[in-house]
Amino acid sequence: MLRGGARRDQGEYAAGTDRGDRTGDDPLDAAQERRVRAVLALGGVPQSDLPDGVQQVRLRLLERTASGRQAPRDVSAWAAVVASNLAMDWHRAKRRRDRLGERLAALREPARPSGEETSLLSLAVAQGLDELPAAQRQVVVLRFFADLPVRAIAEELAIPEGTVKSRLHTAIRALRDRLHEDEVV
Repeated sequence: MLRGGARRDQGEYAAGTDRGDRTGDDPLDAAQERRVRAVLALGGVPQSDLPDGVQQVRLRLLERTASGRQAPRDVSAWAAVVASNLAMDWHRAKRRRDRLGERLAALREPARPSGEETSLLSLAVAQGLDELPAAQRQVVVLRFFADLPVRAIAEELAIPEGTVKSRLHTAIRALRDRLHEDEVV
């Protein structure tokens, strides 16, 4: 589009010629480029990414021309809409990167307590297990230390699954209370 809002003829647009002072290679004039930069900046794109955004708008305009599609009636308005879409795409990509970073951080091993804290916790859990009735201690050990599922524990002990679950629930509650009383956790 020419300055002052005049529309370029499609033949001139496609051929890259211009009646103004541009060389014909750049599909955006200086005012359009400033508008694209403003739309990107107002859309939340950081200053460091603005030149890439402007280039993306230029590229899409050139691709449109190369594909033989009709030139936009108002290149300035079209470029502003494309810039707005690019700003939204930038935010979506940022959210994806952030979520990926969170997922990768979750995969990393959590910070381990110090040796002293681990020893204290292990001692407290061992004392708590010693205080449990034998039947409760047995299901806790099989479930959490031998890593057996409830069904396998029930089969091995020849008791109903509900009994295993009940014993686990009662034992865990007792252990939790014990650890809170001792102010270990």
